Amino acid sequence: MDRTLVENRRKSLLSEVGGERVFTDETASVESLIRPRAPEAYKNSFGHALLYAGSPGMAGAAVLSARACMRSGVGLLTVCSPACNNVILQTSVPEAMTITPDRLRPLEECLKRFSAVGAGPGLGTDGETALTLRDILESTERPMVLDADALNMIARDASLMDIVPKGSVMTPHPGELSRLTGRSDDMTGNLMRASELASARGITVVVKGAPTVTAAPDGTFYINTTGNAGMATAGSGDVLTGIVLALLAQGYDGIEAARIAVYIHGLAGDMAARELSRTAMTSADITSRLAGAWLIMEK
Repeated sequence: MDRTLVENRRKSLLSEVGGERVFTDETASVESLIRPRAPEAYKNSFGHALLYAGSPGMAGAAVLSARACMRSGVGLLTVCSPACNNVILQTSVPEAMTITPDRLRPLEECLKRFSAVGAGPGLGTDGETALTLRDILESTERPMVLDADALNMIARDASLMDIVPKGSVMTPHPGELSRLTGRSDDMTGNLMRASELASARGITVVVKGAPTVTAAPDGTFYINTTGNAGMATAGSGDVLTGIVLALLAQGYDGIEAARIAVYIHGLAGDMAARELSRTAMTSADITSRLAGAWLIMEK
């Protein structure tokens, strides 16, 4: 990440909230959050995640998110997507299980087996999808990561915000944030709105950008120091969603999951940019570098 951008964002936030609430995430600060994997662990030790993603013509978003989730340490992953995406998902992410939305019911009983839920990549916003999202929000207290069309549906129906589980993570880009909170004149104003949302709802809000800033529910901001302009490409946010979901499923709290995921996502993006160029890299290239990024951060 361009250090000038990081410093400018830090200064603008310092002028609003003071130094005790603004931090930059570097390798050491993020590394300290990552827990070693116990030698005696097995797959159930690392959680079972549910990813509600994809729609007709948008299977790729579900694939990108699912691959990133599997590359970020989750024990088990089930992808909930329409039946038309099943062959694509089973072929592209053979490690994951699949289920269709109608098979989730009875929802409350079904959701008990998952330790975290992700929703949004490639979902679309039609009426049936919105009803399923509402049903999921009403039926689980598990932490969720909400992105993309899940955020758009919440922005369209404010009552959904009231049932977002505490400890969840939202990952809006500036446009999605504006739809959720109203547009501000500048990015600092947007970040303050994100902080207000985080504090009011007991959630973590990741505002994607250059740099990405995470707003914690206690009013603290964490400015990420990895990432580059090559990551401004279709599907990059889907990859981030998968990483956050994997960490929530493993028992990290919302702010830990967000900070680690944002840093790892950017680190993998930096590796892709160095190897492929910022112009040519794709979101799939970010996922393919996650293993190398995690290797750097492993204790």
